[in-house]
Amino acid sequence: MTRRPPVSTAAPGPGAPSEPLVRPVRLRPGARVAVVAPSGPVPADRLEVGLDLLRGWDLEPVVAPHVLDVHPELDYLAGTDEHRAADLQNAWCDPSVDAVLCARGGYGAHRMVDLLDWRAIRAAGPKVFVGYSDITVLHEAFALRAGFATLHGPMTATEVFLKDAATQEHLRATLFAPETVRTLGLDTAAALVPGRARGILHGGCVSMLAADLGTPRARTSARGGLLLIEDITEDPYRLDGILTRLLRAGALDGLSGVVCGSWENCGPYDRVRAVLADRLGGLGIPVVEELGFGHSPTALTIPLGIPAVLDAPAGGGRCTLTAEVPALV
Repeated sequence: MTRRPPVSTAAPGPGAPSEPLVRPVRLRPGARVAVVAPSGPVPADRLEVGLDLLRGWDLEPVVAPHVLDVHPELDYLAGTDEHRAADLQNAWCDPSVDAVLCARGGYGAHRMVDLLDWRAIRAAGPKVFVGYSDITVLHEAFALRAGFATLHGPMTATEVFLKDAATQEHLRATLFAPETVRTLGLDTAAALVPGRARGILHGGCVSMLAADLGTPRARTSARGGLLLIEDITEDPYRLDGILTRLLRAGALDGLSGVVCGSWENCGPYDRVRAVLADRLGGLGIPVVEELGFGHSPTALTIPLGIPAVLDAPAGGGRCTLTAEVPALV
């Protein structure tokens, strides 16, 4: 088991962290990693392949008791809200567990997030936490309720993790040698609005960010932040509505920059780009498109809660997102 940095049990202030969050310790060979399912049901065959990949990295995966459950009436959930919350809670508070990895996203995280004992989670200290999609709700909660940095990255039983070698290698490097992957960005990254910005990284699945608005302990300010957004199966008009809601709520006020990932099955990309340009172009801040994270064929692991610099040069130069410190200590 690795030694973790000390952390206060006092609740973080409301709104939005304007300072870097507490980073967890990097993994070492032999680390125990709990696999949980906070959202949708998990295919058993995919899970086994994912566990074998983790074992190949000399990790010891521990599957939480309810990972393969399916809710008795709502079959889009991986078991009951109480069981999904208990799996995450118990994994986090188990001192022998060094990381908590989500098996998949889907739907359901915001049904169970308020069932978690956030005081106990803060007291247990930071751990590596990895997920994306619906797991965005939990990333926001770990940031705002616990003050912990997390990783927006591929999940153990998802196709991109099982089949894409670049996705696997980037996550492995982030977990074991995070200083080697501080500069992020696939060749697809381009400047939608050129410029350079610095801020604390936050965000994820944009529809989940919009769904979180107005809920208890939700983010109330984006000031000084670099926002990551991506999504899947949201038609351009729905993306327009999601971004418009964030704009009207003031949730984008004070951002220093926006980093866009993938928009898988959201319609022809030229239409998606038109929506992004229309809704984000008036913010007067740099915006980068197609950096390479989210529901994409190759999904980079992006740290949340740490300072980073976004470079979006005009004229077709390479766009990058550079973490100012490694994702893990």
